[in-house]
Amino acid sequence: MRDIPERIRRLASDKALQVTVRVGKSGLTESVGQELEAQLTRNEVVKAKLNRGLAQDSAAREQLWQQLGEAASARLVMARGNVAVFWRR
Repeated sequence: MRDIPERIRRLASDKALQVTVRVGKSGLTESVGQELEAQLTRNEVVKAKLNRGLAQDSAAREQLWQQLGEAASARLVMARGNVAVFWRR
């Protein structure tokens, strides 16, 4: 996390940043990863949200976020509950 610029961390924590990627009841599909990757080519940071009930606990959520980041070649900047923000250099 230390190699993420402060400017990116501020963007990620901005309450005005809207959720633009949703992980639905089908879970992490290839198209979700592709959508995140496509949005990261247009935007510096992208906010994603998991549907409620998709992960049983925080460890499962963290694992899902890591898998989504790997699928899109993105870095997880922050995660809070069912919402996470991704960035790609």
